[in-house]
Amino acid sequence: MDEGHLLRPFSHSAGLRPRAYSLPLQRRMTDFGADESFSKASEKLKEHYGITIPVSSIQRITESHAEHIKDNEQLHTDIPDEGGVACVIAEMDGTMIPIVDTFDTTDTEGTAIDKRKTREVRWREARLSLAHPKGSVSPYFGATLGDQDEAGDQLAHCAILSGAGEQTTLHCVGDGAVWICEQVDRVFGPQAGFLIDFYHLCEYLAAASKICAPDHPSVWMEEQKKRMKKNDILAVLTALKPHREPDSVPDTDAPVRRCYRYIKNRPGQFDYKGALEADLPIGSGEIESAHRSVIQERLKIPGAWWKEHNAHTILGLRTLRANNTWDYYWDSLYKKAA
Repeated sequence: MDEGHLLRPFSHSAGLRPRAYSLPLQRRMTDFGADESFSKASEKLKEHYGITIPVSSIQRITESHAEHIKDNEQLHTDIPDEGGVACVIAEMDGTMIPIVDTFDTTDTEGTAIDKRKTREVRWREARLSLAHPKGSVSPYFGATLGDQDEAGDQLAHCAILSGAGEQTTLHCVGDGAVWICEQVDRVFGPQAGFLIDFYHLCEYLAAASKICAPDHPSVWMEEQKKRMKKNDILAVLTALKPHREPDSVPDTDAPVRRCYRYIKNRPGQFDYKGALEADLPIGSGEIESAHRSVIQERLKIPGAWWKEHNAHTILGLRTLRANNTWDYYWDSLYKKAA
């Protein structure tokens, strides 16, 4: 797939600040800053190149390129008319990252107050998407701090880059989050099937097993897993039903009721038999692993708190690297500078 499908052509006027450093040096600064804390990036530049650059400069250059990359993302969301590959596997999930807000304020005498004393910290969900043709081990990624529709558009974009066409079957896997199911339906419609992550389901069954079969919860659990893999969902609901807690019991103390409701309210999302027969995944371990490698290894390092805009753009930088378009980005800038 031509990398041009991932990014628009780059121009120096698209948000990059005036450069006090050469492009090759900026590349090395951004390379380290994309993977390490900015202070660690400064140390690595000193170690490998004998160059001392202030941490603030590395941060500024890295974030400028990250913003440039994010601004030049070009999402394709309309499934092509051609047939496409036979099957695309797609997954989407969210993870929380730390965000800090700072406020300009003054005291009663009009003196500016140190922003460190007015900052507020919170967590924000970063949504990650991936897709690849069945049999491939090289997915395309998308990540955003934007809304659910933006995450859904990125999922469609990843599927299209994976070769999805009008005759492609899309096999989507995720936990039971309503927003994921809704986005799969919005961007793919009847072309896609959505499967609840089997291991997420098992967490509900495991909690219920201690009430349904206190003397042999493991045996009960294995029986329900076998039933679910055979699509015998009614038998599982029948096993849960007589043990449901009364409505007066809070949800937090009602694992059987929660499990029963979780399965009952998601018809059509437990076709494990069909997936296994088609040699398709029934778990979303791939997206969970990608959360660690694409997002968490940089944006959740100890002590890191991000301004929301910077976190959003760093996600673009991280996915550019994960999608193996790093060289394309820098080659584009070198050609513009020539």
